[in-house]
Amino acid sequence: MPISSPSTPQIQKTNTFKLLTTTPFKGDTNAICWSRNLEGDFAEIVEKVDVAEDIVTLGEEELMALELSEQGQLARKTLLNDLKLLQDYGADPVLNVIRCYERDDSSLAFPTDVYSYHVDCSPVPTDTILCTYHGAASDILPNDQGVQKILVPELREKLRELYGGEEEGFEDFLKENYFDLHYQALPEARPINLGVGHMWRLAIDHPESEVLPCLHRAPLEADGKRRLLMIC
Repeated sequence: MPISSPSTPQIQKTNTFKLLTTTPFKGDTNAICWSRNLEGDFAEIVEKVDVAEDIVTLGEEELMALELSEQGQLARKTLLNDLKLLQDYGADPVLNVIRCYERDDSSLAFPTDVYSYHVDCSPVPTDTILCTYHGAASDILPNDQGVQKILVPELREKLRELYGGEEEGFEDFLKENYFDLHYQALPEARPINLGVGHMWRLAIDHPESEVLPCLHRAPLEADGKRRLLMIC
């Protein structure tokens, strides 16, 4: 299925896994997409998985144990191939069937769960790679259409009340609790949905990055509709 938003300078499209992983981030570009139209019935795989918890991880063994139709087998072949591509690349991919993610306690100044626009960070150079095969897909947000929540006056005041300590330790408190990683969309913001089947590489915040980290969020799942997501 096509990406549901027009191309922007933020996004670089590619047509191979090699280009996905080797194309450098530069300028405004902090999201690279391997655009694909996948064959197979990924919904069948989701339906065949017994989801006793909110998130269930599938490995090669679990995938091979599923009894699938011809279309389901095509989907499984793609999943196994993607797992191998990412592992050979040196990544540690995780394939999840997701009913929902854990939500933050409402007593916080603002939620810091994955449903909030946020950036990923690391002390070493790396990227976030993800692909949604079934269900709702994630959104990204152009950096100039979001503002760091710790800079929003009313939210910053709530954070000061939550902190309740000396001013000199306030900035450390924000970082230690990951408040600095979360963003608020501006009123005129136009999120970009990542679509189903495409594999994405998103820039994250690390010491050697030459571009801004990509703002992204998990979608709110439709009631009863699970997602199938690969991420590393």
